Amino acid sequence: MKNESEKAPSAHPPIATLIAEIKDTAGENWLSRVYAEKVRPLRTRSNQLNVPAKENKTEIFYTLLGVELKVARQRINCPDLATARFLQVFARIGCSAVAIPYDITKISVLADELESVWQRLLLLEQEAEAKNFLRQTYLRSALVKELRREIEEIGAGEAVPQFNQNTKQRVNR
Repeated sequence: MKNESEKAPSAHPPIATLIAEIKDTAGENWLSRVYAEKVRPLRTRSNQLNVPAKENKTEIFYTLLGVELKVARQRINCPDLATARFLQVFARIGCSAVAIPYDITKISVLADELESVWQRLLLLEQEAEAKNFLRQTYLRSALVKELRREIEEIGAGEAVPQFNQNTKQRVNR
């Protein structure tokens, strides 16, 4: 017989605790933090994805008319591959609206970073699941829901970016 002090743990840690651990471990590589610090400070335009608010399977297709991002049964036309990759990260977690940098030269770099952050989060989620023997689907679902909630709190910004209307080229002396 075991003493009461030698009892095995009766319950697994709550999913909220695991998500907090993953968030702490990720640090600066938390998806909503990268979005808030590197995307939102730029001049951006809002893009409505109108995808289901859940984890979605996404694919990028090359068509005669350009690049399309397929989310569930919906296809979203994208002007280029970088934009499709950028939107793919947010469509996976079910964000309905997201900000896209107006400067197209920055989209590819940010898409690379967001994709690598997403992959790191999946690895951290798998490690947490392996350590605590929770079902991966519950943890993944809760992780996606938390990311979606944080990104929606940050917001997608305005539909059209603000432009500097000053056209004077002379320097005031």
